[in-house]
Order: sequence, then C-alpha cells, then structure tokens
Amino acid sequence: MRKKFVAGNWKMNKTAEEARLLLNELIPALEPFSHVERAVCPPFPYLMMVRHMLEGTNIGMGAQNMHWEASGAFTGEVSPKMVAEFCQYVILGHSERRTYFGETDETVNRKVKSALSTGLTPIVCVGETLAENEAGKTAEVVWRQITEGLKDLLPEEGLKLVIAYEPVWAIGTGRAATAEVAQSVHANVVRPALAHLFGQEVAGQIRIQYGGSVTAKNAPELFAMPDIDGALVGGASLKAGEFAAIVQAAAEAKA
Repeated sequence: MRKKFVAGNWKMNKTAEEARLLLNELIPALEPFSHVERAVCPPFPYLMMVRHMLEGTNIGMGAQNMHWEASGAFTGEVSPKMVAEFCQYVILGHSERRTYFGETDETVNRKVKSALSTGLTPIVCVGETLAENEAGKTAEVVWRQITEGLKDLLPEEGLKLVIAYEPVWAIGTGRAATAEVAQSVHANVVRPALAHLFGQEVAGQIRIQYGGSVTAKNAPELFAMPDIDGALVGGASLKAGEFAAIVQAAAEAKA
C-alpha cells in the first residue's frame, strides 16, 4: 500500500518570525498523524531555522527548487548538495517555475537526475494550463511532461520519485479539479506514463499527489480516490489548522 504523503509548499511567503509562529502551531497539530508522511517546503532563507525546529519530529522538509549543477558560477542559485544538507525532498518543475522562469521538460529532467544522485526525493510537478485543458490536451501535455521530464531514469530511480499532478488552472484559483477528474488523470494518464517508463510494477508503487486549491473541505473526497496518494498543498499550508486538517483527512482515508 502506498503511504499517503502531504507536503506544504509555502512559496514566497512568510517572514522568519511568521514562519516560526506557524511551525509552533503546526508541529503539535501534526504529531498525531505520524502514519502519514508530512513535509513543509519553506523559502530558502528559512531552511536552517525550520530544520532546527523540526529536529526530534518525523516531519520532513523540502526545498522549492534547485539547480542541477553541483557548484559553479550560477549567481542566486542553490545546488543539490546545498539542499540535501537540510532537506529530504525538493519540488521540481512547478508550473510557476515553468511559467515565470522558463523551465522546460529538459531542465526538469536534469534537475531530477541531480536530485536523485544527491539522495533527495524529487516531487515532480506536472499539469496542463486552462487553454490546454479546454482544448482537450490534458493527456497529451501530462504524458509529455512525465516521459520527457523523467526520461533515461532506471526503474529503481523511478521508485524514489513522487509525482504531483497540479492542473495549472486550479493552482491558487480556488477552482480545484473534482476528485473524479483528478482520479481519472492519475489513473489514466500519470500512472500509465510511469508504466511506459518503468514498468507496471514500479508505476504501481510511485505515489501521485494532487495539487491545486486543496483545502480541508475537499481533501477527504480527493483522498478517497484510489490513485490520489496525498497532496502538494499551497495556500492552505500557510494556516496551521487548515494544513493539519488536510493531513488528518489523509490519515483517515488511509485508515
């Protein structure tokens, strides 16, 4: 059985003091749900502070991005080894990175390989825009992003991945995909694309999160679906009670 995994992507939010206050609320709220894998992904400046606050808990931490090179003249970038000093996870290929910073399937592929070689667990984001969705291109876009973004990986590397299906039209809009729509993409596009790359057995073990306006209200319905293995949570992860309620929904769905 695939263990549910809920990660909170804080994006470019919170001061250091606000992050500290959020974690002071969040850590005890998440403690009862240790059978759900949980992680927070704060901005880069707070990784050390958050890491210290999470010591002694089994709550993981992820970075929101990284470069694929180990070191070099890349001003403003952060290397996989730098991330791995503090984090277990790294979000790669988020639609905001693709849209605003020109990331492509090729650069995502390079980052995934570097993350895996450094011992990080990549959370690889895929998803279609509203125009692509309305044009009936969801399957085409998501298939391409997976097969190009993960090409040349070995099956044993595939087992170390987490995929996050995040329809771009649902991120931060309050317009989440229905549980049935998300389940259909997970089961009929994402998992078959993974099977195409790694084989059916490996594909059946890779966790697929849903992301895009996940809330405590819609989480139970999403997590009831057989191929939705957790969530990559944006705005709701900035509120301790809301994020804890989403994790609780994952725990109850697993039970």
